[in-house]
This record gives sequence, C-alpha cells and structure tokens, in this order.
Amino acid sequence: PGFIDLHIHGLHEHLVDNGPEHLAAMAALLPRYGVTGWLPTASPRPRGEDARFLQTLAQTRAPGATVLGFHLEGPFLALMGALPPEALGGPDPARVEALKAAAAPYPAVFSVSPELPGIADLVPLMHREGAPVFVTHTRASVRETQIAIEAGVRHATHFYDVFPVPPETDGGVRPCGVVEAVLADPRVTVDFILDGVHVDPVAVQMALQCKGPHGVCLVTDAMVGAGSPPGRHWFGGEEVEFAAPGAPARKTENAKRPGGLAGSGLTLNIAVRNAVRLAGVSLPQAVRMASGNPARVLGLEGTHGMIAVGRSADLVLLDDDFNVVQTWISGESVYAR
Repeated sequence: PGFIDLHIHGLHEHLVDNGPEHLAAMAALLPRYGVTGWLPTASPRPRGEDARFLQTLAQTRAPGATVLGFHLEGPFLALMGALPPEALGGPDPARVEALKAAAAPYPAVFSVSPELPGIADLVPLMHREGAPVFVTHTRASVRETQIAIEAGVRHATHFYDVFPVPPETDGGVRPCGVVEAVLADPRVTVDFILDGVHVDPVAVQMALQCKGPHGVCLVTDAMVGAGSPPGRHWFGGEEVEFAAPGAPARKTENAKRPGGLAGSGLTLNIAVRNAVRLAGVSLPQAVRMASGNPARVLGLEGTHGMIAVGRSADLVLLDDDFNVVQTWISGESVYAR
C-alpha cells in the first residue's frame, strides 16, 4: 500500500512554508518516494497571518500525493526546538477556530504541548470534527500528559525528539514524564523519525512492545533538501551536508553553527528500509508503519493504507533495496522510474 507521511515540511528545494507553488511541487515529487498521501506541515506564523497563509495552501491545486489534511506544528507549543518563536503561544479558542476554518475543506491537525495552561480546554475543540490531536515539543509531567490524553490527545509526533528527559530531583530515582505517560496509555499512538540519528532504534522496538503492531508509525519530518544526493548543498543561506541518502542535513564548517542538525533528509521509503535493517522489524510490519498505521491515526483505515477491495488503489512497487520502481494513486500510475 502507498505510504502516508503525517509530518513533512519540505522536499528537494521546496518547503511548505514557502507557499502554494512549493506545496504543489512537493505533491508531484512525493510519489517517487512511495508517498501517496500526506499532511503538509506548516510552521507557525504570527496570529492572523497564519490563517491567511493556511487558506492559500488549502485552496491550492496539487496533483500527485493526496493532501489528507494540514498539520499545524504550533502555535500551541511550550518548546521551540527548531521552530520559530511564533511557535510559542498561549491557548486561544478563537485562533483554533480561525485555523480550522482556514484549512477547510481539509482537517486541521494540531500539535500541542500538554503543559501549556488551559490547553486541555482547547483539545476537544481541535478534535471536534474528528481530526486527531498530536502532542510534541514538550517536557510535560505524567499528570499533565494524562490530562491532555483524557481531553482527547491521541498521538505523539516525532516521539523522543524535543521530549526532554525530566531532571532527577531525588538521587537515584529515575523520573517519569511525558514519554512514559504516552507509552503507558494504549489509546495513544506514536511516530518516529527513523533515520539512525534522531532516535535510537531501540526506542522504536520498545514502542512496538508497548503499542503493538498498529500503534507505531514512521514519519520523515523532512525539511528542504530531503531527497538530495549525498554531498554539500546550500539551503536557507547556509551550507549543509548530507552524508548519505536519507541522512539528516548537518551544517558545515562554513555555517553559523558547524555540525548542527539542519532537519531531516529522510524519505519514507528509506524510513521503511531502516525499520527493517536498523530496528529489525519484518517487512510487512515496516510497511504497515508507513501506510496502514498512519491511515488509522487519521481515521482513514476504511479507505486507505491497505490493499483490499473497496480501498483507494494507492500502491507502491519497491525493489530489493527499497527504491521506488512505480507508484499508483487511485489506480493511476503517477510515477515510474
């Protein structure tokens, strides 16, 4: 079955945040990596500007990989990570409503931090029409996370990344926090950037033990430059280097912060390969983590993510090294190598 990417910002020289033309270009390119459905992920902008920009994206005609909704990574986050300062914003029901209206007719998928005061009151509003609510960029406590889950949070995105370890306050007592609360609750699914750098494969193995075969997904969280060949490239005015296909971008000695991560260069076909070769999962399980499981997160398990009568004929053909040979969307060939 064709792959579904729940969290992706950019690909090649394109970035969702750069506007409709870039969104359309990404949709056209994604099938060469086996992606047939995706959530374009937008970084936050100042209030008012964010809804106007999102509306332009939602009105864009983008043939290729099917837009299944828009993932809003902010502004309701407590930790910035690699996001701009606009990512940090207090709970605001009017802003939630404005963003949901701007995304129409697509669902708006919000990522939130459970420790923000009042966020639990917004989660039911975000989830009201059935869109999932994600948790990320957080150092929430166990209790704060549990309150958010009771309010309706059901998925953790780029799990382990920007999920800091709680400080040890009692010598010798390992503290628990949002990671443990998520792993302990069977209602919550998770996804990982499995590029060999962003998370140790043992975390994926542990999550599969906690969540079972249907509770773990793969995402790319890809940025500008993803899919680029190994070597040095210029993005955003700085030189970055990709050590291998699918590896993260790292800033070179010619950049402001040499050696720093500059986003994921992962593509979903390589994430599937890494699940098999790094995490040791079976091929059917690895594919499920990139297709059927993301479809379940989005509530689309009845139409997507499985090769079966009555489902969307979104298919990908891979070679023995997980390179994409051909991709079909709704039964039509959209990419052939």
